[in-house]
Amino acid sequence: MAAHLDLEEQEQLDQLKAFWKRWGNLITWLLTAVLAAFAAWQGWNWYQRDQAAKAGAMYDEFDRAVTAQDLGKATAAAADLKTNFPSTGYAAQSALQIAKLQADKGKADDAKQSLAWVADKGSEPPYRDLARLRLAGLQLDAKAYDEAIKTLDAIKLPEFAALVADRRGDVLLQQDKRDAAKAEYQKALAGMEKTQDYRRIIEAKLATLGVPTVVDATGAAQ
Repeated sequence: MAAHLDLEEQEQLDQLKAFWKRWGNLITWLLTAVLAAFAAWQGWNWYQRDQAAKAGAMYDEFDRAVTAQDLGKATAAAADLKTNFPSTGYAAQSALQIAKLQADKGKADDAKQSLAWVADKGSEPPYRDLARLRLAGLQLDAKAYDEAIKTLDAIKLPEFAALVADRRGDVLLQQDKRDAAKAEYQKALAGMEKTQDYRRIIEAKLATLGVPTVVDATGAAQ
């Protein structure tokens, strides 16, 4: 009986050896690949958290400079964020904010560059489209109408559609294309929630073009 069990065990051992000889290397490589992928995933998560923490600390420094209206320090901090943490939301947010500060300080060309960076390299589509919307406004101020229209055409997110139509109406009105501007303002008004205060501005623009404000039975503007 013992001999029979020994023979069975030996046969199983031989089968196991044959199996491992045939498949052992492949199994080892697969396990190594899985473990390496897991380690890389863990490492990437740690790296992302580390980058976010460092970018957050740098953004705090930037925010203090913006609050103090210190253009020099804010510009330097925003540049550091773009250089060291370009893929983070902090870099895009700082570029949007520094563009506003630059514009307020009369540095329109610098503001355009800051917004162009976000439009091209911002971490998320909403940041990129918001930058394009603001960039189109600066291009409109500079009477670069064709550039403004091109910038607006690049905005694709549906949540910006009403604001894009409003800004396009502004460009067309400056070009004395009153009918086309009116159509864009009407599109903007139709696409905007009735609770949004900005509707009043669009209604005022339409009023200057001879389009009366529609009032419902309660006296509220439509």
